[in-house]
Amino acid sequence: MKEKFEIQVLLKTSAKVLESKISSPAGLGEWFCDDVNERDGYYFFTWDNYEEKALLLSHKPFHLIRFKWAEDEDNGLDTYFEIATEIDPLTSNVVLTISDFSEPGDLENAKMTWDQQIIKLRRLIGS
Repeated sequence: MKEKFEIQVLLKTSAKVLESKISSPAGLGEWFCDDVNERDGYYFFTWDNYEEKALLLSHKPFHLIRFKWAEDEDNGLDTYFEIATEIDPLTSNVVLTISDFSEPGDLENAKMTWDQQIIKLRRLIGS
């Protein structure tokens, strides 16, 4: 059974800049993986010639985008990965919250992978 985890980071950027990087195939392809293509509500994420398919479950501009891996969908798992944003009212910076699911024995590796992706995102947006 997969378990949910969350990672939260503060980014010094505008919501507009961040939205373009988390909600479009081109933006996601700049930091999340090597390439992203979208067809019929499905996103195809590529890493080193390995492709994973995910269904776009929800997109609320400037708030969140949520996907479900096709493999989890096929196995009937109630899982997803989500990238949510919220404006910090004191600083006007963006709080980025990643929600994902991992096998219990792979939790640290999953968090480390997200941490590496967030480092790429920070470099990309200059945060």
